[in-house]
Amino acid sequence: MRRAIAAAAAVLLAVIGCAQADPEPAPAGAFDEAAFAALWAEAEAGALDYQLGGAYEPGDGVTVVVRDREAAPAGVAIDVCYVNGFQTQPGELDWWLSEHPELLLRSDDGEPVVDPAWPDERILDTSTAAARDAVAGVVGGWIDGCADAGYEAVELDNLDSWTRADGLDAEGNLALAALLTARAHAAGIAVAQKNALEAGDAGPAAGFDLVVTEECARFDECDDYGALYERHLAVEYEGELPEGGFAAVCERADQPPLTVLRDLDLTTPDDPAHVVERC
Repeated sequence: MRRAIAAAAAVLLAVIGCAQADPEPAPAGAFDEAAFAALWAEAEAGALDYQLGGAYEPGDGVTVVVRDREAAPAGVAIDVCYVNGFQTQPGELDWWLSEHPELLLRSDDGEPVVDPAWPDERILDTSTAAARDAVAGVVGGWIDGCADAGYEAVELDNLDSWTRADGLDAEGNLALAALLTARAHAAGIAVAQKNALEAGDAGPAAGFDLVVTEECARFDECDDYGALYERHLAVEYEGELPEGGFAAVCERADQPPLTVLRDLDLTTPDDPAHVVERC
């Protein structure tokens, strides 16, 4: 597996190097790295909220909010739009079966492959260039929608679907990632890798500008992600914390400043189960 990832990274780096050898002026609306860096400096002085379970008014001092692509941005320094880039969202299987059945990865019996980690999601096919182009066309439209809505960045979930499905590999998923990051940059927004430490250097090589992680403290991975990305949004979950609880998490030398503790269901404040704490 490490060889496959390294090979994919080498290919992506070579392509990027060729593109940079003869630079052209960025088209109107293209991603502005310097402008995003300024926004990040402002955001890093504040706090993060992760609102995938439902949008609500950010608390005082919150400068980064992540919301589902169907929700409006919060209007903070950096709004991040969640897009499931490599799998179907819960409740959307019928749409995929109707509109793009050929893009669902199939098992030997012809049925769409279920993600064993998320049984209400089906895995998209990244095994061929034609399939990747078609998936990028669908997901790219959602990315454009995030940009049009006013988001500054998009979070692409389930890059690591290849680790949970026969018939996929790291190279295919990373090739799709490169298509999606290019689409986001053309729309003028940054792109966040979601988890997938297995991708290693191939993540940044695919064009990701930052990373969103879940439970990097619990699994002692924060430092590893930090070696790949300077920009890091970290989510930890109640009941899944290392010894010492959230206070100990916030004291870790490798814990990113933008870390939030949430309840597992990412509920809204009107729910008794709602939890949100910040370092």
